Amino acid sequence: MVSQQVPSLAVDVPVSGTERRRVWPRFLTSEHPFPWLAPITALILAFGVYPLLYALWLTFFKRNPVTRLNVFNPTWNWGKLFADERVWGAIGHTYLYTISALLIELGLGLAIALLLDSDRRGYGLLRALMTLPLVVPPAVTGMMFLLMLDGSFGVLSTGLVSLGLWSPQHPILASSGSALAGVLLADIWQWTPFMVLIMLAGLRALPKEPFEAAAIDGATASQAFFRLTLPMLSRIIALAVLIRGVDLFRIYDYVKVMTDSGPGTSTETLTSYAGTIYFKNADFPYASTISLFTLLLVIVTSSIFIKLFKVRF
Repeated sequence: MVSQQVPSLAVDVPVSGTERRRVWPRFLTSEHPFPWLAPITALILAFGVYPLLYALWLTFFKRNPVTRLNVFNPTWNWGKLFADERVWGAIGHTYLYTISALLIELGLGLAIALLLDSDRRGYGLLRALMTLPLVVPPAVTGMMFLLMLDGSFGVLSTGLVSLGLWSPQHPILASSGSALAGVLLADIWQWTPFMVLIMLAGLRALPKEPFEAAAIDGATASQAFFRLTLPMLSRIIALAVLIRGVDLFRIYDYVKVMTDSGPGTSTETLTSYAGTIYFKNADFPYASTISLFTLLLVIVTSSIFIKLFKVRF
């Protein structure tokens, strides 16, 4: 049997201009994911990765306040950060603010969600009204509570004084022992509805059968809540705490508008301190170092929380 070689039909055919133009539609209509991921990848690199890398690059420089030039000194800012007492005070205020806000907003959010978890007439309107604080800009909320907590004419301050619950000699936002609590009021007012919405969504997704069986067995409302509702809602609660906790670490607007980190440094958080270093001292490398340190704290704290409470996405 004699083998017969088939001559190759591949020849170099010159590609005309019309055929070159057909390449792009064929590329865009292909099933390869790259054309569709390319725009969002470019946006992430431009607005997420590049600023982070630039901030990291700045940390390697020391700012000369006289010449206003950055001099390469890779360990200067990190050594300065760990020796800075204001940083440690700001860490304490940040964690105190975050934990207090989380506990109060979660408790209020869950309680209000249980009250609004009904299909009776009028409850839909109440649920819609609950979302109104979320659309108010944080700076406006801070200004609103700054006026309400003013020691001279603020409606909240004068109300507490008239009820005998507060001394007029110690204005809330002007006293180092109560200023952080005053800032916390604005946060609770604005972000408790966020917790309400998440808890309501979780309650609406719970199966009805276990509750019907518990009612037949004679379980009380408190027994059904602690033995059924809370365990089945635990993953939603953990996820809500994680999302809100990361956001609380970035607290800046309320502090800047209401107290400007005062009196003294009693309400200074990590982000407000970084803002002070950046805008008032113009020490950009040190402000970038504080910002990256805050990011590291958020990552470590979130990782510990995810590990402890086994949060699943």
